[in-house]
Amino acid sequence: MTREEKSQVIEELTAQLADNANIYLADISGLNALSTSNLRRACFKANVKLAVVKNTLLAKAMEASDKDFGDLPATLKGNTSVMYSETGNAPAKIIETFRKKSDKPLLKGAYIAEAVYIGDDQLDSLVNIKSKEEVIGDIIGLLQSPAKNVISALKSSGGKLAGILKTLSEKEG
Repeated sequence: MTREEKSQVIEELTAQLADNANIYLADISGLNALSTSNLRRACFKANVKLAVVKNTLLAKAMEASDKDFGDLPATLKGNTSVMYSETGNAPAKIIETFRKKSDKPLLKGAYIAEAVYIGDDQLDSLVNIKSKEEVIGDIIGLLQSPAKNVISALKSSGGKLAGILKTLSEKEG
């Protein structure tokens, strides 16, 4: 690879890092061709981009990026695949599903909305991260709950009030 080709790859990686808020680093070495193909298919279905990268080029792209990757560049040893996703927990769910059949892929680390996770032991935490849509849904549910209670109380007490008024008006007559 020439120096120009390397600098172009670094520019592309830097742009990818800038465009994505959720970045996972995984080790998929040891997967056979069929398993790798299945992993790529699962990523495509989940709208996750998967790319195998050279560690040195990714490290330089991380340096050039505006984001603070903390200790994440230290995980760039051996084979590295990068997973980009709009949903914070989608790559973690794919890795978790794949690990039911084999011991790979291994999670090296992740950068999720400015938080850095290092190590395969973080997988369970990452699977449980809620997506933006899930959080918004939870908030809407919480906001609707008190309003529904007030409306149902008004409806039920309104019926009682009408019944009391009717009873009182019949007594006077």
